[in-house]
Amino acid sequence: MTGTSVQTGRGLDGFFQISRRGSTIEREVRGGLATFFTMAYIIVLNPIILSLGKDKFGHALSFPELAAATALIAGIMTLIMGVGGNVPIALAAGLGLNGVLAFQIAPTMSWPDAMGLVVIEGLLICVLVATGLRQMIMDAIPLPLKQAISVGIGLFIAFIGLVDAGFVHTPQGGATPVGLGVTGGGRLTGWPVVVFAFGLLLTVVLLTRRVRGAILISIVSSTLLALFIHAVANDPDKQWGLQVPKWPKDVTATPDLSLIGNFSIHGGFVHAGIITALVFIFTLALSDFFDTMGTVIGIGNEAGLLDEKGQLPNIGRVLFIDAAAAAAGGAASVSSNTSYIESAAGVGEGARTGLSNVVVAALFGLALFFTPIYAIVPQAAATPALVAVGFLLMTQAKDIPWDDYAIAIPAFLTMILMPFTYSITNGIGAGFISYVVIRAAQGRHREPSLLLWATSLLFAAYFCLDPIERALGVK
Repeated sequence: MTGTSVQTGRGLDGFFQISRRGSTIEREVRGGLATFFTMAYIIVLNPIILSLGKDKFGHALSFPELAAATALIAGIMTLIMGVGGNVPIALAAGLGLNGVLAFQIAPTMSWPDAMGLVVIEGLLICVLVATGLRQMIMDAIPLPLKQAISVGIGLFIAFIGLVDAGFVHTPQGGATPVGLGVTGGGRLTGWPVVVFAFGLLLTVVLLTRRVRGAILISIVSSTLLALFIHAVANDPDKQWGLQVPKWPKDVTATPDLSLIGNFSIHGGFVHAGIITALVFIFTLALSDFFDTMGTVIGIGNEAGLLDEKGQLPNIGRVLFIDAAAAAAGGAASVSSNTSYIESAAGVGEGARTGLSNVVVAALFGLALFFTPIYAIVPQAAATPALVAVGFLLMTQAKDIPWDDYAIAIPAFLTMILMPFTYSITNGIGAGFISYVVIRAAQGRHREPSLLLWATSLLFAAYFCLDPIERALGVK
């Protein structure tokens, strides 16, 4: 048995290049656990968002069916990314994109039609990857802007962590955009905030002391604290959000996968019109394209996987798998699947290879049958990891040449607009546009590549999408 175990370890090491990337099997497992627990909320949240939307004919999607399909596709595509791309980047239904699908696209057509547009969008990006265009655009981005994307993502996920934990919120009728506390009224209230504060302090102390498994220890410890508080304090379930820390009556659930394959390729063009359908596809594709670009650059940089030119190994495979995941999400009626920035939690635990994805995929597979168990980890217990990882990504700001305004200003806009607009795509777009405009004003318009100019023009169209739609008669 001992000999077999060692041989298996060597096989894993060689296949995933674990030692070569300075990692260990233990770190990859810890990283996979941390990543899963920071993104497990999607098994509950994606069904909630999609089931709230009704299509043109008044039909709504079933929550149990959505939950099962969400976990299944996330597990399959995460596994493919780990084995095929060998990067610690997990995938699942994309937030934001599912909202657009539920409340903007589905009301103009049937649900199968809407999912068909997602399939088309994913296949379109697959073509862009196969032709090398997507990688060429990534290679055309100046290194300081890539670093700025990483920093911006760090600020973004830290802000997500603070908001989801209830530490900051939009005030009700207040004069400021955000404020302290669940209501934004300037006071911290409720037990979830206590759990978040405990988890955040525990995380930073463990990170400072270089304790292995710091993020995972924090998530587990905070969950145990939440379970104890909820049992003793007898507080209302609703203050904990989607995932309430109490032991469920049933620990298993039978998955219903009847939504898989329920899509129509041409129906959206019939019910919504060709122009409207094309605008929807453009919106989905642009967000998918650049959200992934930012996530891959940010996580690859933090994991130390980028080379001296800022390029990720196996980037072609990684981008193609991500694009295929978008199409797979549409085909399974769970919206476009994409690379998850929460994977940074696993990288913070030491994950450097696709083996961590295998762990995440296995847990998504188990979640198909044990969703009630995973639902006991409240957001307040998982979000401290996002704030801590935000700090780790923020450290890359030191490498940006701040004395060169021509690159520093686009980098600054990239970083601040990600959290301020709650969108990775918006930050990248602002950075690209300002960079090419500044270079043109300096008389150095040839310095940005033609691809960067073309991409910036696409972003300009993206930001002006509303007047364009009105001019075309879509609105």
